[in-house]
Amino acid sequence: MRTTTLGADGPGVGVIGLGCMGMTWAYDPQNRDDDTSVAVIHRALDIGVNLLDTSDVYGPFTNEELVGRALAGRRDEAVLATKVGLYIDDSGTMRRNGRPEHIRAGIDASLRRLGTDHVDLYQLHRVDPEVPIEESWGAMAEAVAAGKVRAIGLSDVSVVEIKRAMAVHPVASVQSELSLWDKAALSEVVPFCAENGIAFLPFSPLGRGFLTGRFGSVDDLPEDDWRRGNPRFQDEALAANQVITDRVKAIAERREVPPAQIALAWLCAQGDHVIPIPGTKTPRYLESNAAAGDVRLSPEELAELDGVPEARGERY
Repeated sequence: MRTTTLGADGPGVGVIGLGCMGMTWAYDPQNRDDDTSVAVIHRALDIGVNLLDTSDVYGPFTNEELVGRALAGRRDEAVLATKVGLYIDDSGTMRRNGRPEHIRAGIDASLRRLGTDHVDLYQLHRVDPEVPIEESWGAMAEAVAAGKVRAIGLSDVSVVEIKRAMAVHPVASVQSELSLWDKAALSEVVPFCAENGIAFLPFSPLGRGFLTGRFGSVDDLPEDDWRRGNPRFQDEALAANQVITDRVKAIAERREVPPAQIALAWLCAQGDHVIPIPGTKTPRYLESNAAAGDVRLSPEELAELDGVPEARGERY
């Protein structure tokens, strides 16, 4: 696989990473298969997909435990990223917590679950509106100084928030949603990251699976799948958004590759600092997604994809 760097001075990583969330949480959790997921992570490392992304809130906690199990004996082959700043309360509601004491306790707990003495990238999952970002970021920087973390990143932030964090400690990465059905980050955040040597990690780079062409109705989703309640997967929105997938599929058919490879190649074309992290728990899809790193779209194809309309429906 082609490689790039995780930020201006960061480690080398494959141009396609691996999001691990769906292996234990949110997407079809009843069909969780830890042994297969461990095999997927091992195969990812074998083929150069070495950026692995998880979080303490996924599960909660089960995802880090799974990734830690998979990396036993292979930790040095991975660029390991996890996150802090979200939690599930007793009612099952997801909430934000950016207090320094939560972050300090969070990194120690994550290291125990991951079975390692450090993570390569520690990310603030969401900015807590009740805590100045400088305080949260300062606690993240403490983890770097203590040797528990190699670099720190942000998730779902504005340029203003990035600048405030940068005044305290360098920002290695920004992780936000970016795909052909959510291009908002291209207006300001992605260019700012390019100008400042910050890696940009698109999560949900396949539109939560929609851009693969697998889902034509909400009924195509598993019964316990989180996407059943997502506005963009309701039938009216799906029907309106089909024009986006149709454009991707048309180019894929001409190139004789799966639609997912076209959607990921479009992201890679946004800059060397853009490193998509598609999630999968299936060996076949892992291999296919990784191959997208070698798909180079023509200027005409990029223009065709740039022209797709905005997706119908809210993100959440």
